[in-house]
Amino acid sequence: MENKLTAKERRRVVLTSIFCFFIIGVSIVSSVGNIFKIKEKNEEKRTLTAQLEKLEEEQKMLSDDVEKLKNPEYAARYAREKYLYSKNGEKILKID
Repeated sequence: MENKLTAKERRRVVLTSIFCFFIIGVSIVSSVGNIFKIKEKNEEKRTLTAQLEKLEEEQKMLSDDVEKLKNPEYAARYAREKYLYSKNGEKILKID
């Protein structure tokens, strides 16, 4: 028994092989592209997480300041120190 393929069968095998290699190549290229996108997104996530932590810390500090400023004595002292407000008869000397 001879195991020869006819021209039509050979052509079908070649075309099927080419199609399979094309599909495998497209899959590999797509996978590599997705891997790079995942790395980029992970880096972006790290950056945004660090930024979120800073903003949460800043929000906590601002919330503490709001609570402190509800006290009228603290608010008056803060305004005198920060914005150079004075009481009646009080003189301000600014030293740099």
